[in-house]
Amino acid sequence: MNIEHLRTFLDVSQTGSFHRSADRLNVSQSTVSARIKALEDRLDRTLFNRMKNGVTVTGAGQRLWRHADVAVRAWEQGRQTLSLPDTMRASCALGVQQALAEWLAPEWLHWMRQQHGDVAIRIESGYSNFLLRQLDDALLDIAVLFLPQTRPGLTVETLYIDDLLLVSTEPRDVTSQWLDDYVFVDWSYDFQTAHSAAFPEMELAPMTVPLPNVALNHILSHGGSAYLARATVEPWMADGQLHEVTGAPGFERPVYLVYRNDPVDGEVQETALAGLRQIAGNYD
Repeated sequence: MNIEHLRTFLDVSQTGSFHRSADRLNVSQSTVSARIKALEDRLDRTLFNRMKNGVTVTGAGQRLWRHADVAVRAWEQGRQTLSLPDTMRASCALGVQQALAEWLAPEWLHWMRQQHGDVAIRIESGYSNFLLRQLDDALLDIAVLFLPQTRPGLTVETLYIDDLLLVSTEPRDVTSQWLDDYVFVDWSYDFQTAHSAAFPEMELAPMTVPLPNVALNHILSHGGSAYLARATVEPWMADGQLHEVTGAPGFERPVYLVYRNDPVDGEVQETALAGLRQIAGNYD
């Protein structure tokens, strides 16, 4: 199977146009058409419905999409691995929930460099479903995420539990004007659900951000309130820059460690897991 044919298929699926994909891939439209036709002939399936104003993906094309995506990503990562210097004896890929990546990834990277200087490290961030798919496809070795799923070949363990507090730059209670400058941190879907249950009358927050550090830096610089992890905000609470909002409910945010049961290098995986557990223990 030609990898460029699959790459072109994925791009056309996104653009809905042979012409736009030709521009994006920097090839002629006839080349795009030829690649798709060759792929359809090889699979004996029509992948796109051709129309005057573009194309749509057929049922067969929809079924192919994930396999093509995995194949292209695996090829790219394999190509990168082969380009590593001979001094690198192994590699390890960690996926981190987006809201945790800013603090956890740098500490783990430092740990791995100290323990295994001859191991190539790759870190990806994203949401739980994306990271789980990457684990399933063996494109990640380990993931730290909010919403795990029990699946064959994967081990799930609780890494730590975040205690989320509503904090403000001014002393307030939950009945005062904390909402005027509230920054909603999109921790995860289950946090959204719990937050909605706790504040059923609350309208959409004026500001929503995906990363807690963005919210923290904003309220420290400009004032405001946000739900943030206790371990993160304790130093600012100790010196009076932040205050817990009186009467506001707290939330527990479990963080899970998920890893493959068939590691390519068991020693490297154990070192990587030990580092994550130690970092979480220091944080907690």
